[in-house]
Order: sequence, then structure tokens, then C-alpha cells
Amino acid sequence: MKLILAIGDVEMSVKEMLNVLELKERKSFISLYLDSAINEGYVNMLYPDSPRHPHQKYLLTIKGLAVYNEFKEMGK
Repeated sequence: MKLILAIGDVEMSVKEMLNVLELKERKSFISLYLDSAINEGYVNMLYPDSPRHPHQKYLLTIKGLAVYNEFKEMGK
């Protein structure tokens, strides 16, 4: 949930997500959070055919945006 809220309606790099979430360990972040969010259909890569693209960013899928928007509505 924190990852979905961190990305929101923008595109973010792994470094940007680590900063927003105040995490330091890139490798464990990717394996524990980012890969899970991608596999569950909440997050997509901007360049899915090139996972190591130098300008790779991540964004929410329609499913991820639905969760994000629902949470925002609850907070109002």
C-alpha cells in the first residue's frame, strides 16, 4: 500500500521511490516490494521490454490507480 501511495499518479524511478519511502536497501526493496507489486498487477514498467533501461520508471496500472484513488477518497 505504501508503494502505491508513493507512486500515485506519476512515474518514478527506483531511486525516487526509495527516497519517498525513506528506504536505503535497493536490492531488498526490489525483491520484496517492487517485484511483488508488478507481479500482482499494481505497477508497470515504463519500458517493459527493457527492464534495465537507463531511464526506467514505474507507474501504477489501472488496478493500482483504482486502489490509489480509493484511498485518496477515504482520506477526504
